[in-house]
Amino acid sequence: MAGLSPSSRICRGIKPFRRQSFPLNELVRRYSSKIEKEETKMISLPATADVVIIGGTTWHTAGLVWRLRPSDVEIQLLGHTHKILSSLEAETGLDPGWINNGGLFIANNKERLEEYKRLHTLGKVLNIPSYLLDPAETKKLYPLMNVQDVYGTLYSPLDGTIDPHGLCTALSRHATKLGAKIVEKCPVTNILTKETDFGNKQVHAVVTDNGIVQTSCIINCTGAWANYISNMVGVHTPLVAMKHAYVVTEKIPGIEKMPNVRDHDQSIYLKLQGDALQVGGYEVDPVFINQIEKDFAFGLYELDYDVFGVHIQGAVNRLPCLEKSGIKSTVCGPESFTPDHKPIMGEDPRVRGFFHGVGFNSAGMMLGGGCGDQLAKWVVHGRPELDMYGYDIRRFCPEVSKDNVWVNERSHEAYAKNYSMVFPHDEPLAGRNMKKDPLYQVLLEAGCVYQERFGWERPGWFTHHQPSPPLQYDWYGAYDHKIHETDIYKDHLQLDYTFDHPGIQDNIRHECLATRTTAGVFNMSYFGKFYLTGPDAQAAANWIFTGNMDCPPGRTVYTCMLNKMAGIEADLTVSVLESGEGGSVDPKFTGTGFYIAAAGGAAYQNLSHIQKTVQDAGFDVNITDKSREMGMLSIQGPRSRDILSRLTSEPLDNLSFPFSTHKMITVAGHRVRAMRVSFVGELGWELHIPSSSCIPVYQAIMEAGQPAGIVNAGYRALDSLSIEKGYPHWHQELRLDDNPAEAGLLFTCKLKTNQQFLGRDKLQEIITAGPRKKKVCLSVKDSVCLVGLEGVLRNGEYVGHVRRADHAFYLEQEIAYAYIENKNEKITAAWLQDGEYQIESRGAVYPATLHIKSPFDPKNSRIQGEYGNLSESLDKLKKVELLSNFK
Repeated sequence: MAGLSPSSRICRGIKPFRRQSFPLNELVRRYSSKIEKEETKMISLPATADVVIIGGTTWHTAGLVWRLRPSDVEIQLLGHTHKILSSLEAETGLDPGWINNGGLFIANNKERLEEYKRLHTLGKVLNIPSYLLDPAETKKLYPLMNVQDVYGTLYSPLDGTIDPHGLCTALSRHATKLGAKIVEKCPVTNILTKETDFGNKQVHAVVTDNGIVQTSCIINCTGAWANYISNMVGVHTPLVAMKHAYVVTEKIPGIEKMPNVRDHDQSIYLKLQGDALQVGGYEVDPVFINQIEKDFAFGLYELDYDVFGVHIQGAVNRLPCLEKSGIKSTVCGPESFTPDHKPIMGEDPRVRGFFHGVGFNSAGMMLGGGCGDQLAKWVVHGRPELDMYGYDIRRFCPEVSKDNVWVNERSHEAYAKNYSMVFPHDEPLAGRNMKKDPLYQVLLEAGCVYQERFGWERPGWFTHHQPSPPLQYDWYGAYDHKIHETDIYKDHLQLDYTFDHPGIQDNIRHECLATRTTAGVFNMSYFGKFYLTGPDAQAAANWIFTGNMDCPPGRTVYTCMLNKMAGIEADLTVSVLESGEGGSVDPKFTGTGFYIAAAGGAAYQNLSHIQKTVQDAGFDVNITDKSREMGMLSIQGPRSRDILSRLTSEPLDNLSFPFSTHKMITVAGHRVRAMRVSFVGELGWELHIPSSSCIPVYQAIMEAGQPAGIVNAGYRALDSLSIEKGYPHWHQELRLDDNPAEAGLLFTCKLKTNQQFLGRDKLQEIITAGPRKKKVCLSVKDSVCLVGLEGVLRNGEYVGHVRRADHAFYLEQEIAYAYIENKNEKITAAWLQDGEYQIESRGAVYPATLHIKSPFDPKNSRIQGEYGNLSESLDKLKKVELLSNFK
């Protein structure tokens, strides 16, 4: 027996909408009234069950389907949903209720229209038609609309709306015809698990009132009720339940066949419903549901007019005729929301066989088709086909998942900002200062402006003025919280909120050029730091990593980790160890060991992949996480050797300490593991340091480097320096839907050996057939700011889009990395070099230069410490210091 979707529950016993009838102007007057909110306790949830445990709020969804999003992956997910909706009636003989009436995005200011221009460009690349309209054209398309305060609009004709009842009926009936069995009124009372390696579990069976179902795979699709099920296996799903509402108007003459509307700046949507409208949106003070009853699947709440009234004001402004229209019905139901407003999907690394499919943030109808397709592939093949990392449960480490304060704050902010502009360098104000490394305070006092990555505070950039710590979350003034009168950190963020070069550009330029000219220090302590040891450590490393791990202790290898489809799960460094003296940086063990340094934002995903791969292969190993017991400082630049030599007796010349090697050395009297590697393309070392030694080592470096002009540098500088050199970021240039042949990383794969590694067979097939897409480097010298998602044209045709872009301050031009496709045949070097390239940014087209190798130091001379005459670089740095307007 198998449950498929919420359909069987939706098809029966739907409660009618609550009906009221009064004009909207009366609702505006009632906006100031208060309605008391209920608070109760959580109890166990009986959910329909077997392999797929279902329940949720689909039946009262608004059913909007948009086609354009600021993500190529989400556009593909929406495209799959659109394909299902367009073809389902032909397949099933049942009308799913799809209405293709189009969609209209409203821009009330220039910056918002710039955002829409980015969507318009990405739509061209992905064959999603859209049109930029001026106010007069918008009025012609939608005569009832007030366009006096409209700057412009984006019209997407393929958008529409779906009836949830019709869709679920069609899906469920078609599924049963194909052999699926839907069981109702079958409460889940427990989930049985078995212990596995690394303290994890494996799903064994589901206990229901109708008996025990033996299964090794469960999908939790219970929405706002998710944690009733998750708690049965001892995990917590990071989501919250909130009341989410819309109203349905009486008949509005002339509204028929009008497109759906999103007025992001008013934070409202207007959805066509026959000859009426549904009006809803996202308010700053949504009502949290502290308890959601187990039998509330078809329940509704009374509408809180004080909360909802702000949407009525915005709707009346956009459609003045609404002021005299009545409300036919109201819908206020529970919905689940997550800390980053993205769904939570995939296999939980703590419980093998336990899959999440929850937290769709009121977008389940439009994302459901694509996400269902990817989730099915996740279960069957072990990994999805698309890059679903942004939805993967593994983006949240258990530490943040179970922190209710962090989850509640971040979920609130994500909800309140759902219709805000998506700027490239947006940072949250909620849930800050949860995880700090030992250097947090000393760098804060040095001017560090921090970024947040899933709980971790990491250096973003350095201000030349007073410290600016992230303050305690003020909830944007909601729930009687007082908004901070002075918030220097928030003021700094505002300098970054643009699609053009930001107000902090001079600060970033100074950090970059100082690193290229003298030396920069990067605090990378939030990196994941793992040890792989045990009897099968060598065999496990050979299988997990694409690089050659059969090398002597002292080597550090840049390598990838792949899945069986050759998708890139990670790129990282692995150092071959011999047993040490003990402690976090020099552990004792038997045999060969490996030290893994993983990018901090994806560290938990990396660790989970390693554990899963080891479990599947049956290796006898130990995996130890020392991320919180160690810090990591990277000192990079032409003077890095001179500075470090003042603090250690260890010889640092090329012969004694070559590139891609590591040693235990003493720095300023403290034992550290030094690695000669670089993420910025300069001579330099990473120092992996016991937490207790981080501050004295840092202070010694800064004191020794002061005469040379050493600077603190953050991740904004690191981003620029790395793209200038051509070093990739995982989840940008490298994703799960890329492979080494496409990404230019075959050099990390031991293909010249006979040694097997995970994904090798599939990679070999791809190489033999020839890749149809390829990562390329493009530069633009024109005055333009590239930030990603720009279109790439080859000989006048769209061939791809930019994944990552930044300004290269040493080269003084924009650098972009994109994946381009040859739809007719495999990509060759000759095909690449034969084309004439352009980049389209927000409607403007700029000539671009293709680079087969990185335009910065293509011979890697600087990594070897070969700099020649640095006088030109020093002059450039001095000029920057004189002319810069530092923030």
